[in-house]
Amino acid sequence: MTSGFIVAGTDTGIGKTVFCAALTRALGFNYWKPVQAGTQEETDTQVVQRLSGLPADHFLEPRYSLRTPCSPHLAAEIDKVQIERSQLGLPETVRPFVVELAGGLLVPLTRDLLQIDVIGDWALPIILCARTSLGTINHTLLSIDVLKTRGLNIHGITFIGEENIDTERTICDFAMTRRLGRLPLLASLDAVTLHAAFDAHFRREVFQ
Repeated sequence: MTSGFIVAGTDTGIGKTVFCAALTRALGFNYWKPVQAGTQEETDTQVVQRLSGLPADHFLEPRYSLRTPCSPHLAAEIDKVQIERSQLGLPETVRPFVVELAGGLLVPLTRDLLQIDVIGDWALPIILCARTSLGTINHTLLSIDVLKTRGLNIHGITFIGEENIDTERTICDFAMTRRLGRLPLLASLDAVTLHAAFDAHFRREVFQ
């Protein structure tokens, strides 16, 4: 089975991994981060496993694990690893899965391969995670524009942060893309508080 969602961000460090943990748990999916850059501390796979509370068989190993926390193309060069597009095909799994990208859509994986080139091969619907803070309108509309230019399937936008009704509405109106929900910032982040926040702010049927 190769079905599920790709989760992309408009920027780095916006809470995409936390959202992936909530979504993976809520849907009972598998989780896969194909390219992990930065393995010296807790990896994104470990974060999702901890915050989702799901057993180990829901987690696929990254295809490439790179030590340096920087853009994958540079991390691979530092590690003397050659990232190959042919090695980034979707794995066969017994469940649908959440595929978390390494940052934004135009992140380079090599000197001549962008992340968006690879996700075009996967043909899965894309969930775009966006901040609610200042600057997000520009970043989000640019990301939506490049997805539409590539003819990729946009499932919707998930907002992360404090409520900003006008910004969220403005983005969705201009992008002509649906709002899936908003994950608030949590003062205390653990599996219990995360799942409660997801249940309070999202409807599972929008992910069907």
